[in-house]
Amino acid sequence: MKNTFVIILFSGLSFFSCQQQKIVAPPAPILPVPTPTQIAWQEMEFYAFAHFNMNTFSNMEWGFGDEKPAQFNPTALDCRQWARVAKEAGMTGIILTAKHHDGFCLWPSKYTEHSVKNSPWKNGKGDLVKDLAEACKEYGLKMGMYYSPWDRNHAAYGKPEYITYMRNQLKEVLGNYGEFFEVWFDGANGGTGYYGGANEERKVDKKTYYDMQNTYPIIRELQPNAMIFSDAGPDIRWVGNEHGYAFETMWSNLLRDSVYAGMLEYSEKYAPGQEFGTHWVPGEADVSIRPGWYYHEYEDHKVRSLPELLDMYYNSIGRNTTFLLNFPIDKRGLIHENDVAKLQQLTAKIKEDFAQELAKGSKATATNVRGIGFEATHAIDGQKETYWATEDGQKTAAITIELKESTTFNRFLVQEYIALGQRVKAFSLEAKTDKGWQEIATATTIGYKRILRLPETTATAIRLIIKDAKASPTISNIELYHAPKLVVPPTISRNKEGMVTMEVPEEGIAIHYTLDGSQPSLQSTKYNQPFSQISPAVIQAIAVAENKQSEVSRTEMDISSAKWQVVGIDEKAEKVIDGKEHSSWSAVGNKKGNEIIIDLGESLTLKGFRYLPMQDRWFSGLIKDYAFYTSLDNKNWHLAKKGEFANIFNNPIWQSVTFKPQTARFIKLKALTTVDDKPATFAEIGVLTE
Repeated sequence: MKNTFVIILFSGLSFFSCQQQKIVAPPAPILPVPTPTQIAWQEMEFYAFAHFNMNTFSNMEWGFGDEKPAQFNPTALDCRQWARVAKEAGMTGIILTAKHHDGFCLWPSKYTEHSVKNSPWKNGKGDLVKDLAEACKEYGLKMGMYYSPWDRNHAAYGKPEYITYMRNQLKEVLGNYGEFFEVWFDGANGGTGYYGGANEERKVDKKTYYDMQNTYPIIRELQPNAMIFSDAGPDIRWVGNEHGYAFETMWSNLLRDSVYAGMLEYSEKYAPGQEFGTHWVPGEADVSIRPGWYYHEYEDHKVRSLPELLDMYYNSIGRNTTFLLNFPIDKRGLIHENDVAKLQQLTAKIKEDFAQELAKGSKATATNVRGIGFEATHAIDGQKETYWATEDGQKTAAITIELKESTTFNRFLVQEYIALGQRVKAFSLEAKTDKGWQEIATATTIGYKRILRLPETTATAIRLIIKDAKASPTISNIELYHAPKLVVPPTISRNKEGMVTMEVPEEGIAIHYTLDGSQPSLQSTKYNQPFSQISPAVIQAIAVAENKQSEVSRTEMDISSAKWQVVGIDEKAEKVIDGKEHSSWSAVGNKKGNEIIIDLGESLTLKGFRYLPMQDRWFSGLIKDYAFYTSLDNKNWHLAKKGEFANIFNNPIWQSVTFKPQTARFIKLKALTTVDDKPATFAEIGVLTE
């Protein structure tokens, strides 16, 4: 302990202020701690996955390995487009699926014939890894590589000699294309495959077969700054799901020696990390912008919504992980325009949410301060290498930030100085409102970054209370923001009883609608609660908040199914008229085969019908050729229309068919063929009377 003398000058006058203050060393690290490379990786935060390989052309997610190189033939491949899209979105890198489970290599590997060198693309002279490396360099992005240890093509897979092959390929791709920031190993290993024509199942010991302890040094030598990803790390771990969500409590610490790639209990038992984990292995949250990881034309209409993507952002980066967002590159070799548009919406909203930091320039005090250099002000100084810390043994404390003026906010961002380890176990946030101090949030871990979405709050001060920590807390950054409301077109749905519901992702957003197809405005009817709409209507609606107005949401509804009943089938078949697009019924076991009969409950003049195929990610039984019948008595049937739902496999959306008007009480839709020759499936059936 030393005495510090401070000289303060005021308008030419001076006096001495003798104040005893403590000059102390930084807190001791709480093991485990990250390496500088791990910290640099975590600061990348948001980067892209590019799934593009043989599966793109075989319309598969996991290829069997028997595909021919001739199938790989993109028509307009442009890695610069990928890099440009990622850069403009604020992403920091791109990870490429250089080899997936089918074994096809996107570089001209000299160790296999199953690569681009035997494809028609660029007459066999192409090298996609090289093209992307050059594009990333041009746009200032980092590049990563996905390499599947499983190889369903290679004849030696499952045998010792395959490990030599794998290591040769890793040396080849890691040693010739510049620096990689991440090497990504999949946890799927062993199973059925082509295996050079053996066409059999091969199982491997996932713990020992790849001998990763002797493979990792190869990567370290060739790519010393690359992070290695797998379920078990050693540098980064899988978050345990493919939804883009981390856990509410998320430790960067992991009991690494207890984990191996592909273990069944990993997601539940190990994915959240452990408070007393032995190694620093932070999480990475991966998700695709579509249901599938690879491109399928039938998912062009299934790009994730802006509210979904925004939730993923807050529940990944905002929960102590990075956010790896996948783009299924299409058959042209481009990020599809639908995906680009949605990404642009996401990044625009992120920029809007974090446009103005509100705590900057405020006054900060704390209930406990370690000493000089660790004052509360370091939590709001914008410098990542400074931090507020408490005295040793002081695991609970509070930091108060007095705002410059009464401030409205709904986002709170806090970061630990993770170079000394992850410490905070529980915290709460209070706000000083016109009603005094009020608790507005509680949470558990912080780690590299925690972002809380809060109710809109107006306060003159906020207080972060550390309720529990492993050791002296080290808080490096606190920020406040006021994110504008997410104003997107309302979703409109109607249930079987004819009740119409409109929804928006946030509270405090008004919805105005019309029922006659006219343009809605602020003067249109305001939606307050579900309402009955039995008769046909064209509903158009807008969402309005904070002087912003969404695009128009439009839904065409014919007569509701309130009076309808499915005839001669068990109650499960009622799913086809329940108004829920993601429920479905299959004709498996149906005595009458691939058909369904519906009693409309009254005689109607029909002008057509509608059919929605199954909407699940893994669908089957989509009707290709159909026959639609009408009847007044369920005995005498009239063929109203026979035809084909063209391209329904690639475009599985509502199908509308018109015919000459006719009166009917009963309708029957019969599948003459399905796209996969499996029993027909039905998500919804409707009629056209207007």
